[in-house]
Amino acid sequence: MDKAFKIFYRTFYVAIIVIIAFLLIALFPIKGNIQIKIVKSGSMEPSIKTGSVVIIKPSANYTTGDVVTFGKDTKTDIPTTHRIISSRAQNGVIMFTTKGDANEDKDTSEIRQSDIHGKVLFDVPFFGYIIDLARKPLGFAVLIILPAIIVMYDEGVKIFREISKMRKKKEEVVENIQ
Repeated sequence: MDKAFKIFYRTFYVAIIVIIAFLLIALFPIKGNIQIKIVKSGSMEPSIKTGSVVIIKPSANYTTGDVVTFGKDTKTDIPTTHRIISSRAQNGVIMFTTKGDANEDKDTSEIRQSDIHGKVLFDVPFFGYIIDLARKPLGFAVLIILPAIIVMYDEGVKIFREISKMRKKKEEVVENIQ
């Protein structure tokens, strides 16, 4: 039982660290580097599920078949993650036509290469729900602060037990001397 608790405890601890890392990367993206985006619609299902986290990286070249994230990324505007289905050059600018895998029709407007945030390297299904929850005050408290309090409490109990053991040993030594 004690071994199972230790395994659970360590797994939980690692999971919290991973969530914090993803949250920090998502909150403070570095332009031109790997970024994390949350997929908020089902337009790419079944290949990318709603609520997934996509890890994207900018590229110099995008080709037909690449899944890319593009568009405005503000508090009110959510970027889109779709597959490139064709490309063409117009006055020296490469224009891409995109489409969601679950959508019947292609997207209504073409996008420029400069509008693309990056190519999807991989996705983590449903992890976006956790990241999105952690961005909210209540979610942050539940996912980050509460587990931190539990870890600190557990470590405090261990320290208290060790101090108690040391006191008992000290008392035994004093009794043996007398």
